[in-house]
Amino acid sequence: MMRALLSVALIPAVVGCMGGDPSAVGEDEAAVRNETNHVHLPDQASFFARPGGGGGSNLSYHGGPTIHSAHVVPIFWGPSWGSGGSDAGNASTIQSYVANFGTSSHYAMITQYGDGTGQIQASNLAGGHAAYFDSSTPPTNATDAVIQSEVSKVINAIGFDASAIYEVFLPSTSYSSDGTSTSCGGPNLAYCAYHGNFNGAHGDTRYASMPYPSCGGCQTSGFNTVQNMEHFISHETREAVTDADGTAWYDRRGYEADDKCAWSPTPFKDSNGFAYQYEWSNAAGGCVQ
Repeated sequence: MMRALLSVALIPAVVGCMGGDPSAVGEDEAAVRNETNHVHLPDQASFFARPGGGGGSNLSYHGGPTIHSAHVVPIFWGPSWGSGGSDAGNASTIQSYVANFGTSSHYAMITQYGDGTGQIQASNLAGGHAAYFDSSTPPTNATDAVIQSEVSKVINAIGFDASAIYEVFLPSTSYSSDGTSTSCGGPNLAYCAYHGNFNGAHGDTRYASMPYPSCGGCQTSGFNTVQNMEHFISHETREAVTDADGTAWYDRRGYEADDKCAWSPTPFKDSNGFAYQYEWSNAAGGCVQ
């Protein structure tokens, strides 16, 4: 997940939501951010074991960019996601979820945050490029370099959108690794998903690694497979928007808005059956739906 700016005109609105010293980042941040400056959606055991749990101080603004009117480009990697595949129904539901999310109340809460050129806006997250289906088989271990390479491949095929978050969905036959940490299916479970950015051929590129939720540490009781994925989407998308490059909104421990509420309170479903997690609101001083 990542960090963001402020114009003079926006200072009164945004500062009113800030908590604490914007320059103060506690020593626990090192435990949250790895050497590549990613912040992961931790698995449940890691979340409840970490310093400070999920609560504590409000988010502070650290000067970097947010995404004002974001788009999500789902990248479904592997033959299981395509027509007739075992995950084809999940891919269709994920696309519906993305189309609904950006104009829902569960996204609108992040419009309280912004940067030096404007505020975050409710938006049609599916308004950019359509989902991309890559029928090639990803490696069993999808390293961060592999995920970035897949994102670059897709951008070369469909074009670059500076407001996009390119979210790579992996099949159950693969797992994600980031440094020594892995997702479900890997040898060192520490996270369920993560977002990041890299300086690609077309500029600052925001992306997310979305592994398959194939282990109990990344599942919510009562959720099916796609609803657990929707939890990941709500978490990583909002964090990529509020902290696009790891330099915008996070608290004194380095936790981003969704980090603070990742598993507590328990993720929930709305009346349409879509799944979300609670989000930290500076305005409310806590986790809200």
